[in-house]
Amino acid sequence: MQHIVDEMHQLQARRRFLTTTGMGLGTTVMSSLTSATATAAGPSLPSGIDHVIFLFMAGAPSQLDLFDPKPQLAKMFKQPLPESVSNGQRVTAMTRGATQLIAPSMFRFSPQGESGLEMCELLPHLSKKADDLCVIRSMNTNAINHDPAKTFFCTGAEIPGKPSMGAWLSYGLGSMNRDLPDFVVLTSAFWTGGTRNVQALYSRLWGSGFLPSRHQGAAFQVAGDPVLYLSNPAGVDRDVRRRMLDAMQRMNQQHLQEVGDPEIRTTIAQQEMAFRMQASVPELTEIADEPQHVFDLYGSEVQKPGSYARNCLLARRMVERGVRFVQLFHRGWDHHNILPQQLRGQCFDVDQPSAALIEDLRQRGLLDRTMIVFAGEFGRTVYGQGKLERDDYGRDHHPRCFSAWAAGGGVRGGMSYGQTDDFSYNVAENPVAVRDLHATMLHQLGVDHRRLTFPFQGLDQRLTGVEEARVVHQILS
Repeated sequence: MQHIVDEMHQLQARRRFLTTTGMGLGTTVMSSLTSATATAAGPSLPSGIDHVIFLFMAGAPSQLDLFDPKPQLAKMFKQPLPESVSNGQRVTAMTRGATQLIAPSMFRFSPQGESGLEMCELLPHLSKKADDLCVIRSMNTNAINHDPAKTFFCTGAEIPGKPSMGAWLSYGLGSMNRDLPDFVVLTSAFWTGGTRNVQALYSRLWGSGFLPSRHQGAAFQVAGDPVLYLSNPAGVDRDVRRRMLDAMQRMNQQHLQEVGDPEIRTTIAQQEMAFRMQASVPELTEIADEPQHVFDLYGSEVQKPGSYARNCLLARRMVERGVRFVQLFHRGWDHHNILPQQLRGQCFDVDQPSAALIEDLRQRGLLDRTMIVFAGEFGRTVYGQGKLERDDYGRDHHPRCFSAWAAGGGVRGGMSYGQTDDFSYNVAENPVAVRDLHATMLHQLGVDHRRLTFPFQGLDQRLTGVEEARVVHQILS
């Protein structure tokens, strides 16, 4: 019996050691991350930007219609896609066995800005920011269906359970504002495209996975409290809440000393954060103090809670206050039919606010310290779905190539990077995998993606996974 008691004492001692040293590990992690030597492929790590705003277009925008012009396809309307292009590659069950007929884009592209970057007519406001944009036309991914593709883009793995991008940054870089979360998620409550294909969004897309739960994203709500249960119940004022927390923390601290569970420490920290957020979040989300010219910049939709425009403005306010990573989700891009009609509505939602976000950050001296990324989970096919007319068509899922754009945060503007073939079907030059985009984002934050690791299930896990990832230095200034 005595040996069992001795083993229990040893276990408790180990737990206490890990608990008491755990809070100091962040300093060690950051030291190893930022002191990494540069790779032969590029320059030394930068001093690091401060923020990322990730504009995630859930459902997958059509690169052919928005970012990757192929005017020569107009002569190939309704012609079969050559087998030498598709090369027997897998397609979804929705088009398996069907004749793949080419559907050229009906929308015009024209050179914009001093750079002459070709921009789509559906994006008139972003076109005025052409010299700020780097359009990556050679993105590619593995997943061909929405759920695994979104999970992969947001967490670096198709299988659920891994930490999200923002959670990794919170773990690796820590907080810039003790009164707000490191990582905030804003989801559009409505969209103008009128699409009938809107997939659900799951909390795992901004979850902490195997990292301590304090690193998960805080999802702000459209109605009621911006964060669930933020307000005190009737009859409980701030002084009463403070006394309740103090009593609870004393009990939690005692429990922590007894069992050594690090999640108890997380609970204590999160309860204290929630108390501080009761004062900081209402001030953050109340936009009445913004001047009229800012509302005009973002457009009329900014006055609607839950709109993409309002969320872009909130993203700027969060960056101003030190939130490290802000992720916006805008759904409604899954256009298997009537694409031209629905795409106009989607572009109305995102064009002016995205351009306004760039300009607003610049005016406040924040653009150089903030990297903006705009992307969906994959692309769309060159062949049509549904009714196929020159002004009425749909497109299926296409992971082999798609487009994203980035601005600010040390990104070179006024350029495109990478090329697809004549059908926007395969990457022809300078491929950029999702993990490469992750590595580049981390690099700009001053982090070597190979060293941002967490031991779990016998492996040093990382956002970029075990496959090779590269920093795309060519798009950086």
